[in-house]
Amino acid sequence: MKQEIVCPCPSGKVVLHTESTPFSEIPNQSKLFIDYQQNPLSLKRYYPSVVESHTQISGRIPEVLANYKADRNLLCDALEEMNVKCGASDKTLQNIALLRESDTVAVVTGQQAGLFTGPLYTIYKALSAVKLTECLRGRGYKAVPVFWIATEDHDFEEVSKTFVINRETELSELKNEPKRCYENLPVGYVKLDDSIKQTISDLFEELPNTEFTQELKQIVDETWVSGSYYGDSFARFLNVLCGEYGLIILCPLEERLKKLAAPIYVEAIKKSEEIVSALRSRSRELQGDGYHAQVLIGEDYFPLFWQAKDHTRNALKKSENGTFKTKDNAREFTLDELAGIAEKEPGRFSPSVVLRSVVQDYLLPTICYFGGAAEIAYFAQSGEVYRILDRPLTPIFHRQSFTIVEPKHNRTLEKYDLELKDLFAGFESLLPQIVENHLNRETANLFTEAETKINSELDRLDRNLSAFDPTLAENLATRRRKIIYHINALRHKFHHAEIRNDETANRQLANALTALLPHKHLQERTVNVTNYLNRYGLYFIDWIYEAIDLDDKGHRIIYL
Repeated sequence: MKQEIVCPCPSGKVVLHTESTPFSEIPNQSKLFIDYQQNPLSLKRYYPSVVESHTQISGRIPEVLANYKADRNLLCDALEEMNVKCGASDKTLQNIALLRESDTVAVVTGQQAGLFTGPLYTIYKALSAVKLTECLRGRGYKAVPVFWIATEDHDFEEVSKTFVINRETELSELKNEPKRCYENLPVGYVKLDDSIKQTISDLFEELPNTEFTQELKQIVDETWVSGSYYGDSFARFLNVLCGEYGLIILCPLEERLKKLAAPIYVEAIKKSEEIVSALRSRSRELQGDGYHAQVLIGEDYFPLFWQAKDHTRNALKKSENGTFKTKDNAREFTLDELAGIAEKEPGRFSPSVVLRSVVQDYLLPTICYFGGAAEIAYFAQSGEVYRILDRPLTPIFHRQSFTIVEPKHNRTLEKYDLELKDLFAGFESLLPQIVENHLNRETANLFTEAETKINSELDRLDRNLSAFDPTLAENLATRRRKIIYHINALRHKFHHAEIRNDETANRQLANALTALLPHKHLQERTVNVTNYLNRYGLYFIDWIYEAIDLDDKGHRIIYL
């Protein structure tokens, strides 16, 4: 059943309609994620602090505050400086001031610093954290939303591109790779050069011109600037979009934050062997229960990366003689040497994916984390790291998940009696239904009649042949299959010929699939937010916020 949501817009208000579909009906979802969404308490073995509902999360506040030992003032000094640098709103600065108070907790989420914020789910993560923060504050608890920008990640290829729907209603890729970007360099150390101007120009060549285009271009021009670091531009742009909601942005490369994290780095280094053993055991448990281990942990695994003098991020591997070497064998350390360096120069390290959340929750008084399906799987493993390092395990909630259905695509769905979940089958599977029910029912009926008559006559022949020579009947069965195969092949050609001849239907279906299921995946995993900011202005962010329903654990569809 669709729900109505009244939201602000230039004309006064707009009414959105939303509905939900369970993730179990969406292809390519992991079993662990589906089980977690349907019955999280059944997975308490892997998620000891799991709660069934976000409304129960406040019960963790005493435990979080009792175990939080970081210097709030040092943390907030760093946060204040970095947020002012990226144009923080008054509400964000007020939230940083609130975080200084000893009884304030943080609702945390995070994502890599993608081009123009990357896929839509980046925005959904940020607003999910804001929504729960407001729920907690409405019940009298002190809470702030924090967005952890994963600037330490070094897979720049993954974040250097994004996609929009262009003027021809086709999926168009945008990419930016500065010249001085080299292998293993963390995204936070990648600096934009003049090539970003061409990327911005390409963006607005692809997007249709609307009443909001000029404002959007000004925002992009002012935030994605040559000479800025990638992470800083990401932060500035995200701040423009979500800053009025008081979102606090955190970059973990900041020197003061590294110093704050030093004790947990040292502890993780000293207990690295125990961590690896526990992680490998947990992977076997997951696989034994029919789940997959999201992070593959080898015997030589080490939970931290080495940050070289040139800022490159290098994996550390345990050698046969018990020392630890960088992947290129350029450096070699004993465990005691690594622990000593981490204490004095914590900036030389960055956490691996299974340690990151522990570091994050050591720096922040985290009440919960909003992540995606893959991050939920990570937490099934990283829970062991929390246990070994004697840290309270943070619950994880799945971020809100949306598909935006614009009016023209909604008309297409209604015209052909389709729902979003029908599109998962793909164009080829949709064709018979579209052609036979909506484009050429007469010819479709002729095929059905012909197949029925042929089968009827072949049944008569089969009865006759079976009476005096069963071998002939067997031969007929083989030929029947061939006859039906050729009829179906001809029917398939008819479907394609019909859709080619009906240019309007062909275009409508192709456009709907491109916009709603790009690359055959959920829209939120591909399309960039500028696609909708250009069409609907900054109001689009408010619409998403209003559409969030933290009680809904399914995939939400928003009909504009």
